[in-house]
Amino acid sequence: MELKQLYDKALDLKPLSKEEGVFLYLNAPTSELIFLGSELRKMHVPNNIVTWQIDRNVNITNVCISGCKFCNFHCSLADDGAFITSVAEYKIKIEELQRYGGDQLLLQGGLHPKLGLNFYTSLFREIKGLFPNIKLHALGPPEVAFLAKVEKISYRDVLLELIDAGLDSLPGAGAEILVDRVRKFISPGKPNSQAWLDVMAEAHSLNLVTSATMMIGHYETVEERIEHLVKIRDLQAKKPKEAIGFLNFIVWTFQDKGTKLEELGVTSKVTTEEYIRTIAVSRIMLNNIKHIQASWLTVGKDTAQICLHAGANDFGSIMIEENVVSSAGANNRMDSYGIQKAIVDAGCEPQLRNQRYEYIVLPECEFSKILTMEELKRRPEIG
Repeated sequence: MELKQLYDKALDLKPLSKEEGVFLYLNAPTSELIFLGSELRKMHVPNNIVTWQIDRNVNITNVCISGCKFCNFHCSLADDGAFITSVAEYKIKIEELQRYGGDQLLLQGGLHPKLGLNFYTSLFREIKGLFPNIKLHALGPPEVAFLAKVEKISYRDVLLELIDAGLDSLPGAGAEILVDRVRKFISPGKPNSQAWLDVMAEAHSLNLVTSATMMIGHYETVEERIEHLVKIRDLQAKKPKEAIGFLNFIVWTFQDKGTKLEELGVTSKVTTEEYIRTIAVSRIMLNNIKHIQASWLTVGKDTAQICLHAGANDFGSIMIEENVVSSAGANNRMDSYGIQKAIVDAGCEPQLRNQRYEYIVLPECEFSKILTMEELKRRPEIG
């Protein structure tokens, strides 16, 4: 293989094979990957705008039987710290979210052995009844597959019930690496990679907005990372023509603090250069997904800013609340000013968005303010 031929193929938006992707990742100079990622980003999103969002990540429960070795947040039913978030607590959290100008809840569930489909549909309806304008970006393929198994119904029927109850979009949670060799080791209780893909295929057939993710830096190989990207791209290619499918792709790094993997000697060693290369290769391999997000939460602001010139066009959310990744060592924080300032300092123009990547204007609210480019350039660096 020759790098020049692969560059040309990528710039023609033709899909690269797994073998070509691996060769590119292992052999292309970082500077050339960054340039290629940047050029492809301009093809998909032909402006200098970088989008961001205001949402809140709330855990429905911390009880989960998936046994993920990369998570130190979950617990068993018998643990003293086990909880199920109450409606009264949702009300407080949502009211605070609205004071920040946000309109979306990212609800993470986990595989709770005692909570069936009726619990989730009732919860969604109650939240929507109290806050009709709140968008629910909730659960994920593992929860859908688990509920289907418990209720003895199809993935499609679970999704139809959830959509009817108020589900607005489906996160790409639980993907990690879509290779069963890896999944059997790091998350033995979760559905396999094909189940994850099958749930997403059903979501696409229902024209539900979805995201895709990848967690790197644990037990996987470079070849398995590229295989993951190919599976995401191939599923996107099969979606109904009118469906949105995967609207964005997010790469985040394994956080090892206090996890079972750390006890087993598996620690996160993803370097800044490695993460940037992964963002660029993701943009190259995912020729049919428009938006690529840089995970400032796990890699930090500085690295995420560089990624905006390597293929990423989205800076994610200020994340008013996030518990799972933070409990394993991700301690980066940003408010609405900080995220806009970071985007401007990277040479780009910030734009608030919703989950559908529609540009929105921040309403008058207590804690947030959209600043002009001139204001952002004048105001000092923070942190």
